[in-house]
Formats: sequence, C-alpha cells, structure tokens
Amino acid sequence: MLYGKMTSKIALVTGSNQGIGFGIVRELCKRNVGVVYLTSRNIQRGKEAVAKLEKDGFYPKYHQLDVSDEESVKIFAEYVKNKYGGLDILINNAGILDSDFYKVSYKEAKRIIDTNVHGIILMQKHFFPILRNNGRVINVSSDWGHITNIKNPYWVQRLTNEDIKLEDVYEFLNWFLDSVKNNALKVEDFFENSVLAYRVSKVAVSALTRVQQNEVGKGISINSLNPGFVRTNMTKGGGDMSVIEAGVTPAYLALDIDQSVKGKYFWFDKTEVDWADSTLDVVDTFDAFEKALQEVNK
Repeated sequence: MLYGKMTSKIALVTGSNQGIGFGIVRELCKRNVGVVYLTSRNIQRGKEAVAKLEKDGFYPKYHQLDVSDEESVKIFAEYVKNKYGGLDILINNAGILDSDFYKVSYKEAKRIIDTNVHGIILMQKHFFPILRNNGRVINVSSDWGHITNIKNPYWVQRLTNEDIKLEDVYEFLNWFLDSVKNNALKVEDFFENSVLAYRVSKVAVSALTRVQQNEVGKGISINSLNPGFVRTNMTKGGGDMSVIEAGVTPAYLALDIDQSVKGKYFWFDKTEVDWADSTLDVVDTFDAFEKALQEVNK
C-alpha cells in the first residue's frame, strides 16, 4: 500500500545533475516516489546525469532549471502546475562555493548569494503557490550555515529571533555585501574568515527556512539540512561520505519524518540540532576541510 501512496508524489531537486543533488534524486527514485525531477542549468549535463541513473535502474524525469534566472524558474513552475496540478516535495539543493577560499570579492560574493539564497527565494515565489497541502520543502544548508559561524552579536540576535522576517535576512546579506564592497569586513564578526560568502549564504538559508515556515500555511513543513562533508566536485573530492550516502537523510526528511516537524535544522545523521543556539560547538574548522583536500591530492 505504501508504494501506491508514494507513487502519486511529485518531487523536484534543484541543481541535481551531480553531487549531493544527484544522490538525492537517486534515493527518491529508489524509494519509489512517483515522479522525481532531476534539474540542471546545463541541459546536456542534466541529460547525461539522467542516462547514468537509468543505467542503474532509476528513472527520473528531466527539466532545465537555473534558480538564479527568474524566467527559468517561472517556466518550470508553470510546466509542473499544468502537467501535475501541484508539487509535493521541493529540495532546494542548488548551490555554489567561493572559488577563492581565502579572500572574497564583491562580484563573487554577489554571485554566490544570488544562487544560494535568492535562488531559494525565487523558487519560493513560483513553487510555493503550487505546493500541495502537507507538502515538504528541504533547504540544503551546511554546518557552515549554523548561527555559530556569525560572531557579530547584533546579527546573531536578529537572525535567531523567532519572529524573523524576510527583511531581516535581506538586511543581513546587504550588510555583508556592503562590508565586502567597502573593504570593511571585520575578522571578529565571523567564526572563521575562509569561504566567507558561502558561510554567509548558508547562514542566510538556515534563517530563511525559519522565515518560510513562519509564513507558509497549508500544513507544509520546511526544514534545513547540513548534508555532511560529501565527496563532490565542489569539495574537490574531499569528504567522508559518498554522494549515494548523502541522499539518505534528505529523503528521510522528505518522506519519513513526522509532518509536525517544522522549521528545524538537521544534521546528516538525521539528528536535529538547535540552529539558534550560538553556544554550540558544531562547526568543522576550515583546517579539517583543507586536510581532507590534501589527502585527496596526495
């Protein structure tokens, strides 16, 4: 019977032609979700990814999607609405990392925030209206998206306010971008000053999750996730989890967890971590990341 229930679900994973997104699509197909969309900016890469999954006996559908391009998001939302009447599972996975880990430029910071944060906001604008009752949204964050990455007391307090609004997230991002632009970043405002635009963008994603949950209605649950340190192109092959392993917890949040769990932040091992507790020691240092890269490149 469970299979029958599952088959009616429509799921979509952004940025899923490789890496964690690819692992999530694979796991949702493995779990017999009715229709699973693999999406990518680049059509050829997306179709190659689908072909790879088909070889393993999994059959996702494909649609082009660039989350930083509103027209692309809008076209796909209309397509899903017309074809299926709605969406049950949205996994916002598309994301990019700083190309220079040690220093941040305004142009690069803006590009990262446009994809990692504004992309999710564009998806919200066009896909939330077609999410079915009791739908589920998972925003892929990072341990670098935990509030402990920010040490500026004003922003810690404002972002962890239970009544947080979208304008709080926007103003936090603008504060960061203005600081980069004016060369006014302060070392003491951050846990570490490496991969800074990525950290700020993922803190914003975790905060945005709470904003979305406060506003959404229709019984929809929205949670964020640190998917773990996964061996992908983004991590240059460093990590302690495979892409296939990384698909398990997002699928668990999409299919298994009780619908009453809302606005929370999860770890890759399915445990819930208090996102707003700024006293926790949960963030991997950049040193650990660098060491893993050195191991790969030996």
